[in-house]
Amino acid sequence: MKNLLHFIVRFHFTILFVVIEIFCLLLLVSYNNYQKTEFLNSSNVVTGSIYDRVSSTTDYLALAETNEQLNRENTKLKNILAESFKVSVDSSHLYNDSLYQQQYIYRTAKIINNSVNKQLNYITLNKGKIHGIKPEMAVVTDNGVVGVINSVSDNFSTAISLLNSRIRVSAKIKKNNYFGSLTWDGKNYKTARLYEIPFHVQIQVGDTIVTSGYSSIFPEGILLGTVQKVLPESGGNFHDVVIDLSNDFKGISYVKVIGDLMKTERIQLEKGEVK
Repeated sequence: MKNLLHFIVRFHFTILFVVIEIFCLLLLVSYNNYQKTEFLNSSNVVTGSIYDRVSSTTDYLALAETNEQLNRENTKLKNILAESFKVSVDSSHLYNDSLYQQQYIYRTAKIINNSVNKQLNYITLNKGKIHGIKPEMAVVTDNGVVGVINSVSDNFSTAISLLNSRIRVSAKIKKNNYFGSLTWDGKNYKTARLYEIPFHVQIQVGDTIVTSGYSSIFPEGILLGTVQKVLPESGGNFHDVVIDLSNDFKGISYVKVIGDLMKTERIQLEKGEVK
């Protein structure tokens, strides 16, 4: 308090001058239409500029929440798209009184840990059992395949990344449906190798590679990448193809986990357990 009084005493002339100036300015603006209009216009420009900067800052800080919301909305749309359903009708019988029976369900998740520089890379997600996540579910983005769920706790799960030499994905050339096996060679996080494509099949740089749908994990047609180059013959009966992966694994934040509602039935049938 003593310092405040000392400050006022020391600068009382300056303070009095400022107060009088403000008072005069208010009188001028209040009783003159032209000055009032100019003042309001100027204040609108200043406050508008301030609000714009505050809004930009707020929008930037809210980007993470906005991205998560967009991902949730996108997942909802995925769940009602035609490719999530299986046609269950033929010329003589309609199954379950419905033309379409949902086969795939999509759940959104956020990556909270990721690696790309090891031979065996894994990804940790912020969703687990209580969110419906189970082992051997597919993990994808809108750009393509990411990996496969490996283990699950109540609130978290880990996935084997596509950048893991132990994972092999059944893949096919989109233009002609010839299928092979795609795996990571452990060298470059941007590329993988496609094997088991017969030599007589024509492959060109830029050809699109997608999932074949032959596994019980990945639906058919999910993007894997494009052909970068076809390596020279090595004496075998199959091509050795380098694939540019469609996902940038260093830049992934949000993913979708795909559950196949008909997986158990298919596996039991293929094992001969269905009579």
